[in-house]
Amino acid sequence: MKPAAFDYQRADSSEQARELLARHGDDARILAGGQSLMAVLNMRLAQPQLLVDISRSRALAQVESRDGCLQIGAAATQASVEWRPQLAQELPLLALAFPHISHFQIRNRGTVCGSIAHADPSAELPLCLLALKGELMLGNAKRQRRVAAQDFFTGMLSTARAGDELLEAARFPLARPGQGFGFTEFSRRHGDFAICAVAAVADAAGLRVAVGGVADRPVARDLPLLDGSALDDALNEFAWDLDARDDPQISAATRRHLVRRLGRQAIEQARRSA
Repeated sequence: MKPAAFDYQRADSSEQARELLARHGDDARILAGGQSLMAVLNMRLAQPQLLVDISRSRALAQVESRDGCLQIGAAATQASVEWRPQLAQELPLLALAFPHISHFQIRNRGTVCGSIAHADPSAELPLCLLALKGELMLGNAKRQRRVAAQDFFTGMLSTARAGDELLEAARFPLARPGQGFGFTEFSRRHGDFAICAVAAVADAAGLRVAVGGVADRPVARDLPLLDGSALDDALNEFAWDLDARDDPQISAATRRHLVRRLGRQAIEQARRSA
C-alpha cells in the first residue's frame, strides 16, 4: 500500500516548522528520520495533508551538554548520539540501550526525538528518558514549554504534544557521581521491538526502575534500597500493577515473569556499576 497524497515542505529552522504547524495543525506531520512515520503513512494509519521536513535543519540537529543535561535536537539522528565519543561517561544508560534499538541502518536515519514523539510503548528511548527523569522541549508559534517525561507519554502512541507544537529537543540528565545504570530487554529476534524492556538507575538514595513493552506506555517506579525477597516482592507488585494482557505474541503471565526476571538483572547491573 502507498500513502495518500500529501504536500511537502522543507523547514530549515524551528521557527519555520512552528509556523507551518500553526497554519495546518493536525493536518501536518513532522518528517525527521521517517523510520516510524513512513510505515504509518504506507499503511494509511495517518493521512496528513502536509509533511514538514526538518531533516536537513542544522539548528535542530544539534546535540550538546547544557545545564546538566544532554540536549538532543529534533533532527539529531540516533547514530549521531550513539557514536558520541563521551556518551558512555555522559549517559551510560543510553550507551547500554542503543545496541538494542532496531538495526544500525535504522539508527543512521531515525532520530531520537522522532522515536520519543512516536511513543511506541516498546521503544527503548522513551523508556530511558523516563528512567532518567528527562524532559521534552515543545514549542508552537506563540510559546515554548517544557514537559517532564512522566507527563509526556499519555498512552499507546499518544503524547501530551498539541497538534500545533514541535518537539524541539529532548533533555536527558547527565550521570552523576555514585549513580549506576542497568538495561536489559527480551525480544524474539535482535532488532525487534521489545516484548519487555527494563531500565534501572541506582544510587545511595534508592532505585528507579522503568519498564517498557508491558503497559500502554513506559512506566517507572521509585523503590527504596531493597535486596533479597523484599526486592522480589517489590518487583512482583510492580509487575502486577502494569496490568499486562494476553495477546497473540505472548501471555500476560510471561510478561509479568519477564518484569520480575529482567528487573532484577537490570538492578544488579546498576548496582555493580554504581
